[in-house]
This record gives sequence, structure tokens and C-alpha cells, in this order.
Amino acid sequence: MKELEDIVNAYHHACRQGLNTALATVVHVEGSAYRQPGARMLVTENGLLTGAISGGCLEGDALRKAQLVMIQQQPLLITYDTNDEDDAKLGVGLGCNGIIHILLEPVNATDAGNPIALLQQVINHRCPAVLVTLFTLRDRKAPQPGTCLVLTANGEMQHRIPDCHLQNAITADAHLSLQTQTTFTKTYLSTGNDYTAHTAYIPPVPQLLIAGAGNDVIPLVKMAALLGWHTIVADGRPGYATTARFPQATQLLTAKPAQLLSQVRTDQHTAVLLMTHNYNYDLALLAQVMPLPLPYIGVLGPAKKLQRMLDELTDNGIRISRQERARIHGPAGLDLGAETAEEIALSIISEIKSVLSTTTAHSLREKTTAIHPREQQIILQQQL
Repeated sequence: MKELEDIVNAYHHACRQGLNTALATVVHVEGSAYRQPGARMLVTENGLLTGAISGGCLEGDALRKAQLVMIQQQPLLITYDTNDEDDAKLGVGLGCNGIIHILLEPVNATDAGNPIALLQQVINHRCPAVLVTLFTLRDRKAPQPGTCLVLTANGEMQHRIPDCHLQNAITADAHLSLQTQTTFTKTYLSTGNDYTAHTAYIPPVPQLLIAGAGNDVIPLVKMAALLGWHTIVADGRPGYATTARFPQATQLLTAKPAQLLSQVRTDQHTAVLLMTHNYNYDLALLAQVMPLPLPYIGVLGPAKKLQRMLDELTDNGIRISRQERARIHGPAGLDLGAETAEEIALSIISEIKSVLSTTTAHSLREKTTAIHPREQQIILQQQL
């Protein structure tokens, strides 16, 4: 999501400068590649790149082709074979043993349905969304519709698909993607040209609610901001949760535990951290957030502190279910050997990312399967 936000911001900046732009999207990968389908990059006519479609090897050649797309104002589908010797001579030999298909689209600022306008719809609201990119692999000289549909969980939809039968099929699959929270690639077979759609489920930006505004929270907010996460910093002490101390925070609150949750909106993409260094504040807030459908509740401090808190809640008649207990992480963070505030922040951010991605954190060298799920690269087919 942060990449989309950066691209949209860079586009508006380019428009203010009167620069032409093009959007590059990885639409399909065969084999292995550094970036997966859905990765995007904005190119301006003066060579500024925002986002990434590879580890840096494809960008130079894509920039040259994107400048041609801006001049001709026609989308272009290009393919890089990282096993091909000619591609290696161009400096794109990635050693990934894959074939990468990239769609380049000109962005016309006068077109209300241009690709960036659709990306804008995704980031306008903090809710799940689906973004569809349409292309054809069979005939590269045929029209390449490109970014053609966005559907958000609040019911908003915008599309530019001229064929009604194709529109109905893609729209139905977009709703399915939103419902199942899945990303897939599918070819729609017809008597004319066969179009392939990359239908991407995009979750909202993670939100981090931090109770506590001490000095150890400062690097945590900085790291979260670097990832594009929204951060809410709350403290009961006036003068702590301030813009001067946390300029990158999304929201700052001075509130007691009883008033805090009424001022924020939590959801299944919100993680909560209790790190006020005030036992009673953390205990009161833990009792309030525990029943909420949150994926992660982190408690700073030793395991004995958390156990004391849980025992005290139980003694006060608060029942803690197995599901609620499983979402509570204390001590918060992964075992990275962290000592400093910055290292502890890295440990906590890493654990939250692992939980939100529903993965188990371990070294990639121990992974026996592909880093990215290969099922996302399989093209399904549907007869229209």
C-alpha cells in the first residue's frame, strides 16, 4: 500500500511540474522474479522513478520504453526473459530464472479514469480493495486495457471496461477476490482477443495503536512510518504525545484508558502496543482491547509482568479465552538479541509484520519452498 501512496504522490508532484508520466506494472511472472505481479513503478519524462518492478536491473530499460509510451500515448506490454542472453546483455540478467511481463501505460491527466485515478480510489479510504489490471499475452500488438477496475469494501467501484460480457465476468471475480481476500490471474476466453486479468486483493495500511509516549516509542513510530503504517500515539501525561516528539505519527492523543478507545477506530488490521511503563494504565487498557478482534496485542516488559496482569484480570472476574490469549504477545517482539530502543523497535515491528502476514518468522535460508506462493502465477481460464 505504501508503494501505491508513493506513486500517487509522485504523480501529483509531476503534474504540478507539467511532466508526462507512465505507469509500469508487473502483470505476470513465469518462474522466479524479484517482484511479483502487482508491483508498480511510476516513470516521469525526466527519468524520475517511484516504486520498483525489479531489484533495479529492469528499471533502466523500462525507463527508455516508458518514454516511448508517453510519446505514442499507447500502452505497451514488454517481456524480460532473465535466462535469455540478449536480455543479459541489456543488463537485466537477474539470475532469477524467470520471465517477467510488464505493462507500460501512459497516464493522461485529462482522463478521469486514468490508471493513477484508480490507484487514488484505493488509498482514499482505509479499507480493503481490489485492483484489476487487464492485458493480453497472446497478441501483444492488440489493445492493452491496463489498470481497468477498482472495487473497495465500502461498495465503491470504478471501471473502464468497454465490453459488457468481459465487464460482468471481471466484476464478479473482483467481488470474489474481495470476499475471499485472494489474488489471482485469469484469462477470459472469447471469440475475439483473449484478455488476462491480474486481480489483486489489497488490504488496508496496518495501523499501530501505541499506548505510551516515552523515548523508546520514538524509533518505533519512525520505523512504522518508513513502512507506511498509520500510527496512533496515546499517553495519559500532558506534554508527552506531541508533534514535536512524534512528527511522523498519524494521530496523537492525551487520554486515560477509559477514554482512549472512543477516540480511535480499530479493526482487524490494527495492532496494539502497551508500553506506557505504567502498570495500572497498561492493565486497564489490556482489559478493554482484549475482547476486540485485533490480530496483535503486544505488552512491553518481562513475561512475569504479563502473567501478573492476566492473573489480576482473572481474579477480577474477567474471563480470558484461548483465542484472546493467543493474540497477546508478551514480551513483545522477536528474539533478535535486541538491547537498545532502536533494536527493540525493530524486534517489535518484525513480530507485528509476521503476525499480520500470518507467517512464522524464520531465516529464509531454512525455507524449503518458493519465497512467493507460486499459485499466484498460475493463469486460470474462463470461457465467456
